[in-house]
Amino acid sequence: MAYRRVLLKLSGEALMGDLGYGIDPAVVADLAEEILEVVKSGIQLAIVVGGGNIFRGVKAAAAGMDRATADYVGMIATVMNAMTLQDALEQIDVPTRVQTAIAMQEIAEPYIRRRAIRHLERGRVVIFGAGSGNPFFTTDTTAALRAAEIDADVIFKATKVDGVYDADPATNPDARRYQSLTYGHVLSNDLRVMDGTAIALCKENNIPIIVFDLSVRGNIIRSTQGESIGTIVGGSCEIN
Repeated sequence: MAYRRVLLKLSGEALMGDLGYGIDPAVVADLAEEILEVVKSGIQLAIVVGGGNIFRGVKAAAAGMDRATADYVGMIATVMNAMTLQDALEQIDVPTRVQTAIAMQEIAEPYIRRRAIRHLERGRVVIFGAGSGNPFFTTDTTAALRAAEIDADVIFKATKVDGVYDADPATNPDARRYQSLTYGHVLSNDLRVMDGTAIALCKENNIPIIVFDLSVRGNIIRSTQGESIGTIVGGSCEIN
């Protein structure tokens, strides 16, 4: 394997498949099967999951809701996704722990860095819910923060596109996909791989980011094996 410890960033939208809202059980089941392959390979896997399929704080704030309140509601949505993913994994005998940045002791452990690392070392998948526990921060930033805290080798950002483009491929047929990028190029060109705070955290801690299409079956395990899939962002990368 190319990596020892991986943090997988999943958007909430990735869990809803072709539905317009909510969670598609078939998508979650397929994702769980892929994660099982990763665990069987001996890689330690942590997951940060978003909540945009259920509630998006920024959108609610734009509609007049208090931003901090909206973000807290969004954090609760991420815990719903985390618990759903946990159930799918445990149905196929993958040991998991959900840790939340907001105390919810009846349903999940509180986030404790040393405990999370111990779970990973014992082969459990750790799913981080409730973002960072603070409003005004995205789950992208949470992914970068948790990756640094648990000493992850890489962040996998699984999306609905097959990498990072110089323009929106949905509206521009001439958009070019990058194979590799530097942190600086991502920030200066506002390529929105992750938000600026997340990119800065990854740059400071030298954590590479690999962006790939989650809908292609097997992409997660291929990425862990070091195959060139999607786009890699890193300090030693060239713009290509």
